[in-house]
Amino acid sequence: MPGDKIGTPGRMAKKKEDFAQEKEILLEHIQKAGLRRTGQRDLILEIFLRTEEHLSSEDLYWLVQKEDPSVGHTTVYRTLKLLTEAGLAREVRFGDNKTYYEHHYNHQHHDHMICTECGRVIEFFSADIEDLQDQMADKFGFRPTHHSLRMWGICDECQKKETEQPSAPSGAQPKVRVRSGVEH
Repeated sequence: MPGDKIGTPGRMAKKKEDFAQEKEILLEHIQKAGLRRTGQRDLILEIFLRTEEHLSSEDLYWLVQKEDPSVGHTTVYRTLKLLTEAGLAREVRFGDNKTYYEHHYNHQHHDHMICTECGRVIEFFSADIEDLQDQMADKFGFRPTHHSLRMWGICDECQKKETEQPSAPSGAQPKVRVRSGVEH
């Protein structure tokens, strides 16, 4: 399932009342941008924070619609951009030509493995990989500001049911269908 968090129990990590810090960060950001706080923005933030999934704007729109059908897709999309600018969300791309958003504030850095068969996204962290990246940056006098590691391949479940389908030649762009944890 997208956003499988190795070693992280449960999908609903926080309760509604635990979002005070995030709400304050968003409020400060929108005030600096000359915008105002709205109930719709608060609802979108809450739903985003309650959902421990990689969400596209369409996924989040669908979840918001279940609670408030008056919220438009443009409002969801613009609010996601505000969450990203405020450091509460981070954009990620998995190779299926969609942008997904994941929690960023108070979440540890991690990387992703994407199954090209079923679309499963596995999150992981490796201190060894982080050390190697730092070593390479030092070697070339490079100062990294951020990075993202994505690996595409076939997950253990799909390997078990693999058939005689030819795989794409190495160097070819993989065809990816990310499986959303949100059912529409």
